[in-house]
Amino acid sequence: MNVAIVGIGIHPFGRHPGVSGLAQGAYAARQALADAGIGWADVECAFGGSLAAGNADTLVSDLGLTGLPFINVRNGCATGGSALAMADRAIRSGDHDLVMAIGFDKHPPGAFNADPEESGLGRWYGETGLMLTTQFFGMKIQRYMHEYGISAATLAKVAAKAFRNGARNPHAWRRKPLTEEEIANSAMVSHPLTKYMFCSPGEGGVALVLCRADQARRYTSRPVYLSAVSLRTRRFGSFEVFSPWLAPSPPGGRGGPSTEAARAAFETAGLGPKDVDVLQLQDTESGAEIMHMAEAGFCKDGEQEALIRGGATEIGGAMPVNTDGGCLANGEPIGASGLRQVYESVLQLRGAAGDRQVPGQPKVAFTHVYGAPGISSCAVLTR
Repeated sequence: MNVAIVGIGIHPFGRHPGVSGLAQGAYAARQALADAGIGWADVECAFGGSLAAGNADTLVSDLGLTGLPFINVRNGCATGGSALAMADRAIRSGDHDLVMAIGFDKHPPGAFNADPEESGLGRWYGETGLMLTTQFFGMKIQRYMHEYGISAATLAKVAAKAFRNGARNPHAWRRKPLTEEEIANSAMVSHPLTKYMFCSPGEGGVALVLCRADQARRYTSRPVYLSAVSLRTRRFGSFEVFSPWLAPSPPGGRGGPSTEAARAAFETAGLGPKDVDVLQLQDTESGAEIMHMAEAGFCKDGEQEALIRGGATEIGGAMPVNTDGGCLANGEPIGASGLRQVYESVLQLRGAAGDRQVPGQPKVAFTHVYGAPGISSCAVLTR
C-alpha cells in the first residue's frame, strides 16, 4: 500500500507571545485539512508530538472530539520524523486510509536544558556541563574538521546560505541575511562554532495529511508520494549526543543512525542520492549540515569543502540543501522541525516554493532529521 501526502499546513516559526504551542499546532492542522479539502472528522488516525508544549492528543479538544485514535510521539529532534514514520505505517498496514502527522512546540528562550537522568545518565554528567548540546556539537565538528580537512570558513558559508534562503521564506524566523564575515566574527559559543552558526529553540507547528496513494487525487491535483521513510537509533560506538565517552565510529562501516536510516530509505524507495533533486538535512548548527551531507550518502567525507565553495548546495546548485533556511533560519521547535522539512519538500515538488523554488521541476526530495541521543529519520518523496 503506497502513501501520498495530500495536505500540508504550517504555523510560522519564531516567537509568538500569547499563542500556545497547542494553538500553533491546531492552526497548522486546519491549514493541512483545508489544503486536502477535508474536515477533521474525515481523519481516521493521527500521530503527533511536542517536547515542551503539551501532549499532541489534546488537540482534539480544539479540532473536534471525533473519537479517532491519536498517538503521542516524543523522540527528541526526530519527533516529527517519527510521527511521519508512524503515519506512513498506519496506511501501509491497511489499517487506515487517511491519517494526520503533526508536530509543534514552544520553547523558552535560551539553550535546551536537558535532564541527564532522562537519558539514563547520572546527575554528574549534567553537573560537569556535558548536557549542553552546544559543547557536544562543537566537539564533534572539531574532530570532523581535523580528520577531513574542513575549514572554519566553510562553517560560515553554510550559515550564510541558511540566512539567505530564510530571507526568501515567509514562515522563517530569521529573515535577515548575514555575511560570512558577520557570522565568523560573532561571539564564540563552543569552538569553532559561533553564535550565528547555531539554531535557536523556538516555536512553530506543521501538519500533514497522508492517504493511500491510489486515493490521492480525491484530495489534490498535485499529490506527492512518500516513497519511503526510515527510522534508526544509534549502535554501540556511535559518537552521539549525551554519550559519556568519545568513541570511534561503529565497527563494520555501518556509520551512525543517520547513515543507516538514509540507506534504508533509499533501498525501500529504489532510488539513490544521485536521484535526489532537493534535500533537507538537520542543521542544528552549521557543522551538522556538513557532516550529514556525507552521512546521508550525498558525498564522501571531506568532499563538502569543494562542493560548498563551488555553490553545489545553493538553491540553483546541483545539490540544493535546506532551501527554506533549515533550523538555522527557522529555529528549532523540536516537535515541528522534521515535518517542516517535509512541508518544504512538498512545496518544492509541487513547484510552489516561490522565490526559493529549485529550478528544473524537481522530482525527488530527501529529508533527514537527527535527534538526541542518537535517533534519525529519513524520507524520500517523489512526484
